[in-house]
Amino acid sequence: MKFKDKIVVVTGASKGIGAACSRLFLEQGAQVVMLDIWEDENPIKGSHFIKCDVSDERSVSGAFNHIEEKFGKLDFLVNNAGIQKYGTVTSTTLEDWDLVFNVNLRSMFLCAQKAIPLMQKAGKGVVINVASVQSFVSQKNVVAYTTAKTAVLGLTRSIAVDFAPEIRCIAVCPGTIDTPMLRDSIALSENPDEVLQECYDMHPIGRIGNPEEISELIGFLCEDKCTFITGEAIRIDGGLGITIGGSKR
Repeated sequence: MKFKDKIVVVTGASKGIGAACSRLFLEQGAQVVMLDIWEDENPIKGSHFIKCDVSDERSVSGAFNHIEEKFGKLDFLVNNAGIQKYGTVTSTTLEDWDLVFNVNLRSMFLCAQKAIPLMQKAGKGVVINVASVQSFVSQKNVVAYTTAKTAVLGLTRSIAVDFAPEIRCIAVCPGTIDTPMLRDSIALSENPDEVLQECYDMHPIGRIGNPEEISELIGFLCEDKCTFITGEAIRIDGGLGITIGGSKR
């Protein structure tokens, strides 16, 4: 029960990494507030769900007002909500560009803005921003996603500097993770099985990750044993960001 009496907010909490984080914190004794625009058909027992569009200021304000009224403080924020849109700088529409930035970056700003004062009431806190290996490297055809996730690193550093020493802020940067978002993207291909195998092959470790592996890292970073870690971007990518490919000969 590492997080007994702790209050945690997780965004994009109904699926994938967000759901895994919610389960982990609940299992370790925390009170978990799940924020998502989609209410899970099978909600995680024991959690507190608030329907919230985290890219919308009014929706975020309403959610955090409710959190303050109910709990009076906040210990951890996991900024996890994210979406993917495909396109280059010439093919991406302004609408898609704005949508990706609103969900993947603006939401983190808005939630941190509301969460940090509640952490200050608690005397300390941790903000985890879920970035991506594509904060460092990029695939083709994902200009909005890569740019937004790269900007998350700047936001992370700024929060870490501005609110130290009471508040720590860390970016967690996953590689390819087996989430509904990934499966939906793969399903758009004419050969989903080939695309999935390609995802495996891109990682030197020989597979893609699972949401529970990311949640374990996030939980660890929130522990008191990690109080000397802040402002960093930590990759958990199966080696995806360290290889340039090429011949095996």
